[in-house]
Amino acid sequence: MSKLLFSTWQGELIDNRDKSPDEWSKSGFKLPETYHGERDSKAFIGWDGVAIFDEDIDAVELANHYAAQYQEYSEACGRCAPGKWGGKILYDLLDKIARGEGSHDDIAHLKEIGQTMMVTSKCEIGKTVPKPILDLMEHYKEQFDACIDGQVPSKHYGGDTSYIAKVTAPCTDLCPAHVDIPAYIEGVRDMTFADSLVSTRQTMPLAHTCGRVCPHPCEDACRRANLDEPISIMELKRIGADYETDHQMEWFHPVTPKPLRNDGKKVAVIGAGPAGLTVAYYLALEGIKVDIFEELPVNGGEVAVGVPEYRMPIDKYNRDIDLVLEMDAVSITNNHRVTADRLKEIEAEYDATFLGFGARLSKKVRAKNEDPSKDGYWGAIEMLDKVNLWHKYDIGSPASNELNDKVVVCVGGGFTSMDVVRCSIREGAKKVIMLYRRDEKTIIRNTTYEEYHESVEEGVEFIFHSSIEEIYDDGEKLTKLKVNKFDLVPDPNGGRAQLIKQEDGDFYIDIDYLIPAVSQSLDLQILPEEWEMKMTSWSSIMTNGKDYMTSKEGVFAAGDCEYGPMTIVNAVGQAKRAASVMSRYLYNGGKLTLTDNEIMEDHLSRLKVYNKKEKVTGWMPNLPREESEKLDVDERKTNNQEVNLGFTGAEAISEAERCMRCYYISMVAL
Repeated sequence: MSKLLFSTWQGELIDNRDKSPDEWSKSGFKLPETYHGERDSKAFIGWDGVAIFDEDIDAVELANHYAAQYQEYSEACGRCAPGKWGGKILYDLLDKIARGEGSHDDIAHLKEIGQTMMVTSKCEIGKTVPKPILDLMEHYKEQFDACIDGQVPSKHYGGDTSYIAKVTAPCTDLCPAHVDIPAYIEGVRDMTFADSLVSTRQTMPLAHTCGRVCPHPCEDACRRANLDEPISIMELKRIGADYETDHQMEWFHPVTPKPLRNDGKKVAVIGAGPAGLTVAYYLALEGIKVDIFEELPVNGGEVAVGVPEYRMPIDKYNRDIDLVLEMDAVSITNNHRVTADRLKEIEAEYDATFLGFGARLSKKVRAKNEDPSKDGYWGAIEMLDKVNLWHKYDIGSPASNELNDKVVVCVGGGFTSMDVVRCSIREGAKKVIMLYRRDEKTIIRNTTYEEYHESVEEGVEFIFHSSIEEIYDDGEKLTKLKVNKFDLVPDPNGGRAQLIKQEDGDFYIDIDYLIPAVSQSLDLQILPEEWEMKMTSWSSIMTNGKDYMTSKEGVFAAGDCEYGPMTIVNAVGQAKRAASVMSRYLYNGGKLTLTDNEIMEDHLSRLKVYNKKEKVTGWMPNLPREESEKLDVDERKTNNQEVNLGFTGAEAISEAERCMRCYYISMVAL
């Protein structure tokens, strides 16, 4: 049964205080009634209202502590008088009332100051802090009156209630790595680029990389979109990293790295991709010894050998890699394939082991007569390996030897398939076709608008609502494909639209190469059978998604091997959490714990910080989004030069100035 006693969250007024339990209303929001484990919340207060779960709540003290959290923030900010001084007045008056020295004039003053802050504060944190305080003053008026009329402290003033607060933002919440996005944008705006990069590296060590190849889900939660267009969040991330590199500066770390501990504890990391590098970095910042074992002769995992040079220049990625590998606590061994027997040896030797190997086995398209041994059938991972090992490391031979003047068909709809078709263009293919079962809108959602738009410019032909029925060969090599066409038919009951095969829609394509890029799977031979490690229905390694411990004690997993093929930023976000948990696991008797910050992150993710229905007012609308310069189509499609040249300094500052600095404070009473 719901524990919600009262709520004003997002305008949903629920008041169960004078009702019998069977008459209680329930909220449509995932409010944190339980904080963590079996520990219940007494109340939750934040930017969009307040929720009470315990009838013994001290509303005056709740408002007082919330104001105190804001005062601490506003003193560090100080960018506008209403926010800075209004916050101080809120706290001073509420504390005065809570300790039994207030007056009804203070209540009137609080209401006046709160309303003024909501209208005149420069940013959202100042505008929103008064709202739940005013809600408490209205709906729990009797508690405020009791303190004032009796000149007595509020009922739990100075008591044992704990208050856990977290500052967030809609973009930060939706970022899988929970990067402090408004802070790094502010650093660009103020031209304090070191501060910008440090803000990023608090939770994201791969700033060069995710400033170039991130699918930027954060932009889907940008409140600026409720006004005109979202901010170019991803492209602003690379500014600080490029500044550090271009000026050959010392590394900007979010904290001073601790000296290497001499207690003998050490962690093994399997795989030097984004997940493994992230775990190594944050453990090394704590002075914990980390040894990385990497099968490839090069570092960086699938990003290094899979993401093309025109999208992620290897010299930029190598800077991110060097940031990690140059830490005193980190070592790496390349050309080291970890088998099941070797993994058992490593697990026995190390105090904790992190699995961060990628999903590098290409899946089939499931068509008739599909035979990967035939000439012309080329898995996406193998094809991209060949392309990138040659162009980035001079290893192997050019893929143009195979693809030049050939017809290439790729099946897919994600980043890997986009990389395949755009690389095929650059390797001289005569004709490049992408077959995809869904539509244009879906492929853009799976990747980015920029990626799709640029591939069309370069000459890739997309055939939507299609799939291969049969593959033909001459006994040795592929010759043609039979392709089915489908209609997308809406569900009359409002469910998901269905693909219905067209009766006369089949057609044939003569081909030289078929490159499946529908998905990848894990090479699970690395896992010892006797461990009986629990797996998901997707044949990835099961964890609980919070502390990233597997069913094998002391073995953690994140990234591709925990979730299946995923984006870089997802892998980084999971690995950052895993590193945090592992650092405490090593020094806390093997216990698995989350920090209050991590627990609050999970609550806010469920609650949803961004409200796409919100009407944003008070900001100048129709400020156009800056567009960075791209290489001209004819200039880029025959080579691997970086396509996105990034913002100029003036463009970056102009785009950063569009940020509305949408910080919010949330707090749980326990």
